[in-house]
Amino acid sequence: MAGTHSPTGRFGGVKRLENRLKGRNDVVAQNKNAVAQYLLNIAGANLTDVLTWDEEGNVKVKASADIPDEVACAIKRIRVTKSKNGDPTLELEMHDKVSVLRVLAKSAGLLEAPEKGPDAPSVVGIKMVGPDLTTTYEEVKDKGNDG
Repeated sequence: MAGTHSPTGRFGGVKRLENRLKGRNDVVAQNKNAVAQYLLNIAGANLTDVLTWDEEGNVKVKASADIPDEVACAIKRIRVTKSKNGDPTLELEMHDKVSVLRVLAKSAGLLEAPEKGPDAPSVVGIKMVGPDLTTTYEEVKDKGNDG
């Protein structure tokens, strides 16, 4: 019999699994623009949006009220510790911009490999040809034995 068969049929509780997947797909479909915007916010945030520094190395962190939400979402962690003499030390970690850009590029189709046609070569060979070399030998006569 030629009927349609669900690819999830080999798993137990097929209906339950399909319903779970369907629900997730609906949630993603409804929020994909918000997710894309969130990723774009992380990719566009810069360290200088959060803090400034001068030529002497003095760092000034902006007040949280002065940091826009589009930038604040890029902050992964803030940790303040005190040294033995009581001076505060601030550690600021931002989300990995490269991995976010990779996700965005992949979703935009920028990282997909080009499709190979039926006549595309699977291996490209390079033949290197050097110049032809000729060696010339000249006969040298010994002048010491002729006399």
